[in-house]
Amino acid sequence: MNYDALVEKIREKKSFLCVGLDSDITKIPEFLCQYEFPIFEFNRGIIDATVQYSVAYKPNLAFYESIGTKGWIELEKTVEYIRRNYPDVFIIADAKRGDIGNTSQLYAKAFFEKMNFDAVTVAPYMGEDSVSPFLSYDNKWVILLALTSNKGADDFQYTKENEEYLFEKVLKISQKWAGKDKMMYVVGATRAEMLSKIREIISEHFLLVPGVGAQGGSLAEVAKYGLIPNCGLLVNNSRAIIFADKTKNFDKIAAKKAKEMQQEMESLLSFYSIL
Repeated sequence: MNYDALVEKIREKKSFLCVGLDSDITKIPEFLCQYEFPIFEFNRGIIDATVQYSVAYKPNLAFYESIGTKGWIELEKTVEYIRRNYPDVFIIADAKRGDIGNTSQLYAKAFFEKMNFDAVTVAPYMGEDSVSPFLSYDNKWVILLALTSNKGADDFQYTKENEEYLFEKVLKISQKWAGKDKMMYVVGATRAEMLSKIREIISEHFLLVPGVGAQGGSLAEVAKYGLIPNCGLLVNNSRAIIFADKTKNFDKIAAKKAKEMQQEMESLLSFYSIL
């Protein structure tokens, strides 16, 4: 999916919601465990219930890798299901990869050729040659970790040199690697006050923003500092939507939570005269 198509999908759904499929086998409704692939059944229920309100889904690979081979099958089945039934949905592999070039080349092949994701999260620490293999694919995206929402972000990302934060240096240098049509950035919602500084550096790129909901980030604050004329935001919500209920109505409750968030997003888009 290219930049214009993503913007058009946001315009159509009046939403910039990304639903995180952090599908923890220990937290899904117990009745689903009777199925051969319980995580897939859970994901399918969540996707069918929320797809009218969301433009993207983001499986966090740790929840699949942690259960071995079967977890990879659950993940593949989930991606195949979305591609078959909702081909215009943006799918992000939350993999946080980052390695030397030939290894990154194989990671890119795995996520973009084998599993047909639209985007993959990548760590910038090893520099351009570790990121460039992901950028060689048409209509595929790198989502570079820039300013994360965890407490440990202070250890490195806020390190200053010549009055410049490390995360600012990441933003500035990485713009030489790719433009807005191939590069997004992860910016945590709990750092919303820094979005205005970030927008001074990257005025047109999309930002993937986790941390709204269970982690305490404010959607209104993210919109205030992060929205641009083409929206430029994908705001992720995981636990507050997918684990809102553990009964047989889990999908209906997830739909209700997703709708509430979409309605808030629609109001914010209207308030800021976006799209």
